[in-house]
Amino acid sequence: MSVLAKLTLKTVNRQVQKDPVIARRDKLCEALELQMQVLDAALRGEDHKVDGQKWMTNDTGERVQVKTQRKARAWFFQQDGGWYVQCRYGGRVMLLDGKSNAVFVKDLAAVKSVLEAFYAAGAGGELDEAISNLAERSKK
Repeated sequence: MSVLAKLTLKTVNRQVQKDPVIARRDKLCEALELQMQVLDAALRGEDHKVDGQKWMTNDTGERVQVKTQRKARAWFFQQDGGWYVQCRYGGRVMLLDGKSNAVFVKDLAAVKSVLEAFYAAGAGGELDEAISNLAERSKK
């Protein structure tokens, strides 16, 4: 009796790609979780640092990977006697209702509720159209 005859053989096509819409939602939700950490640090009066890596040439001329830290850029800023909160996808500001790009709140503590609303809208699929508009690069 053959060794392969004892096994259950099947033909399958492996799916390795995620749906692009789901991948974009996940990217937005991860960024919003980072912004909540940035807000917590801002409420404590600190900067939130993000770990990263970069390639550098050492003294002997070898290329080595070095761990670095950078300050995470906040999506909220103070202006006009309050705080504006913007939702971003990558480096681009999202148009929330087709024409407005920010939410205004009176104090820094209220920024958390706006970030939570962005997270719920992003995870629920309400921002899919705005994300797809930003994800598509315009041809020059």
